[in-house]
Amino acid sequence: MPTQSIIRSRLISGGVVALSLAAGTGCSVRDLTTRDRMSRGLVIVLPGIEGRSAYNVNIARGLDDGGVGSAIDIYDWNVPIPGGALLNLTAYERNLEQARKLARRIMDYQKDFPGRSVHLIGHSGGAGITVLTLEQLPSNRRISSALLLAGAVSPDYNLAPALRRTQFGIFNYYSPADVGFLRLGTSIFGNIDRSHGSAAGAVGFSRPAGLTEPEREEYRKLHQIRWSKQMARYGHSGGHTGWASRRFVRRYLAPLVLEQQRTALGDAP
Repeated sequence: MPTQSIIRSRLISGGVVALSLAAGTGCSVRDLTTRDRMSRGLVIVLPGIEGRSAYNVNIARGLDDGGVGSAIDIYDWNVPIPGGALLNLTAYERNLEQARKLARRIMDYQKDFPGRSVHLIGHSGGAGITVLTLEQLPSNRRISSALLLAGAVSPDYNLAPALRRTQFGIFNYYSPADVGFLRLGTSIFGNIDRSHGSAAGAVGFSRPAGLTEPEREEYRKLHQIRWSKQMARYGHSGGHTGWASRRFVRRYLAPLVLEQQRTALGDAP
């Protein structure tokens, strides 16, 4: 008979496949990436390991519903092959190269639209790519903020280099109820940073040991938001995909992005 570990592996593999199939191909967000919207800022949504899907489209549409008038685009960092979800999770060197490409895209945008806000929103594996992308930016470059939704990143990962490249910080949205994907799944298959165990998207981030004083200062810009029962009113019951509820995004994420954009404009000369 199959061992317990093999049974668990099959269950998680099935869950990943089901996630991909349920997501579908989603819809276009081309209308959210016009040059007029680009001139008002940029929000980049990074999908999970299922790739471009209805989930990340819902995030983009929820932001638009909530009044975010800047450009909202989806950066699909995944391998362009069917059934590549587990490869997306485990191909660290390829993921690092995708992060470099996105960092270059951000720098090109900042060159074309100086002073405009840039936000990254990563769901699940996309949260890990978000952190890697921030690390690839030059030390003198910053974006407005990064929002990590159900992030497949180890809880004690050193976020200081990523935090240093943000103005308002990193916002980690996590849910202890995310057991199947971010406790069991990441314990078997690993997180984006290749550690095994519960992910920060389930248990939150903790400060790693041995931080320097400047690194500890950067951690003041880490904001952690735990799932609450009130969020269920907006389509998020605490599971892995609830963060991608269009109603949740409109209610909780859009106001945060708008507030930061207004603050940045107020600070501009």
